[in-house]
Amino acid sequence: MAQVTLKLDELRNHVGQRLGAGPWHEVTQEQVGLFADATGDHQWIHLDAERAKTGPFGGTIAHGFLTLSLAPLLVQEVVEVPDASIVINYGLNKVRFPAPMPVGSRVRADVSCVAVDDVPGGQQATYAVTFEREGGTKPVCVAELLLRYGA
Repeated sequence: MAQVTLKLDELRNHVGQRLGAGPWHEVTQEQVGLFADATGDHQWIHLDAERAKTGPFGGTIAHGFLTLSLAPLLVQEVVEVPDASIVINYGLNKVRFPAPMPVGSRVRADVSCVAVDDVPGGQQATYAVTFEREGGTKPVCVAELLLRYGA
């Protein structure tokens, strides 16, 4: 269950506010392997544990886009709009991967509401999402996520 439950007509009241951070999720080597198979990105830094031990990060790391792909799960654990008839991932604005995510790390999303705009059939919320690694000093991803909520 999400930490913040809002109605469509309440979204605008939360612009400029931090909505919270969700629970931690472990990123496993199995997930990384499945993501590599799904995307065709089989770079050794993600998959070859022995070679990665001598690489720049001391072990395998998750793909940046794997981290980003966790946004729907991690954001819905922070904010939920149950009276929306549909929620569409509309896109992203700024996306950066400031730090690697070592396999076996735990990640969560810290979410703030940046903007809410009317769009045909509903509203579009812009969320600033900071993907935090437990024990890390820098985020593993920062992004502006655009979600469209149908009325």
